[in-house]
Amino acid sequence: MKARLSAVWRPGAASQEKRAELAHGALAVGLLVVIALIAVTVFSKAWPSFAHNGLSWFGSGGDVDTQLGAMINGPKDPAHYEYHFRAWPLIWGTILTSGMAVVLGMVVSIFAAVFIVEFAPKTVRTVIDPVIRLLAGVPSVVYGLIGILAIAPWVEHNLISEQRKRSVEYVVQLTGANLSVATLILTLMIVPIMVAIVVSALEAVPKSWTEGSAALGVNRWRTMWRVSLRTVRPAIVAAAVLAAARALGEAIMLSMVSGSRGFAPNLLDGPTALFEPVRPLAATIIDYIDSLSVVPLGQTLYAMTAVLLVSCGLLSLAAWAAKQPMKRYGIRA
Repeated sequence: MKARLSAVWRPGAASQEKRAELAHGALAVGLLVVIALIAVTVFSKAWPSFAHNGLSWFGSGGDVDTQLGAMINGPKDPAHYEYHFRAWPLIWGTILTSGMAVVLGMVVSIFAAVFIVEFAPKTVRTVIDPVIRLLAGVPSVVYGLIGILAIAPWVEHNLISEQRKRSVEYVVQLTGANLSVATLILTLMIVPIMVAIVVSALEAVPKSWTEGSAALGVNRWRTMWRVSLRTVRPAIVAAAVLAAARALGEAIMLSMVSGSRGFAPNLLDGPTALFEPVRPLAATIIDYIDSLSVVPLGQTLYAMTAVLLVSCGLLSLAAWAAKQPMKRYGIRA
């Protein structure tokens, strides 16, 4: 026993712990410095685009692709650079694809998490858990290939009628690559993240709470809805917010399956709007990355990056704030 105590309390142990603590602190500070440098670089390069357009940068007016093309083919004299840009179609496309995917994903993930935690047999659960991790780790380009090679052609031939195409042919051409396909595949990409977070939160709910509800004669479904899910509402919100941040940054897949056109779907078109093309901000950056060396276009792409950076930062902050109420129950999600 004395030998063990002397091994545990040897004089060098405290210094090793101190060095480890300092190393972790240095890594954390270094990470913050890198993030700060990234933010400073992005905003400094994005400022000319914002400065020349003002708040109109976020507005509508004209064709986005025409405006970006004018930057590429515009004057090479810095005094006459073309900066005119109206990003609303791209912002609207980002809101639609991310928002619809998160709403659909939230519904699916809640039902899936309840099934996994409460109803799935142990053998089924041992299969589902690695599958969820596998789906979360699949590269986005794989989803994009499946979408453009399989889902998009099926949608075009089976869901978009000739009459629907003719109804908007003077405004936009309808193809299988559109808002609905982009939303569907984006939902498949973010659902595993949401399921994993909600499952972890449900498992952390004290068993005594659900057992007490069952002892009062409440059935399993009502117990899950009235006790467990109500308790983990902050985790559900956090999962939705983090999934939204993930969806905002998706570029490759959306560039492949969204139709890749700077067009703002009109909700007044009814169901036809689901089949209209979009191009979110992240996908636009990918589509025009080859022309990054053109100064005004590059600064405009940095401006898009700045918008996404701020949006993801605010969403991450919102997710952190949403999870705080769970601490009073001693639950970690």
